[in-house]
Amino acid sequence: MRLLTEAEYLATMEPEPARIGPEAEPPFDFWTYFDEIPEPDLGGHDFSAGDVTYAWHMPARNLQHVLVDCEQPNVFLVLVLDLDRSEVLGHYLLDIYGVA
Repeated sequence: MRLLTEAEYLATMEPEPARIGPEAEPPFDFWTYFDEIPEPDLGGHDFSAGDVTYAWHMPARNLQHVLVDCEQPNVFLVLVLDLDRSEVLGHYLLDIYGVA
């Protein structure tokens, strides 16, 4: 399980990601990875419901960002998926407004 630094996470972003609709099926089973993320990486938040409201495709590198919801609005556990390799590159605790 690889906790990405802010710089590593930002390096996976693209200027015009495509939003993936809620009806889309996951590209591969990443939940085993999710279940193994160490508790300290969760920043005291509860992501156990496994709800995903947002997912984004980064077409240039064929990556997908899956944002797992928690109990606090605008805080997500982002799983960065490499679609070419069908593997999780890492995870990142994203606090949209920096108040978590």
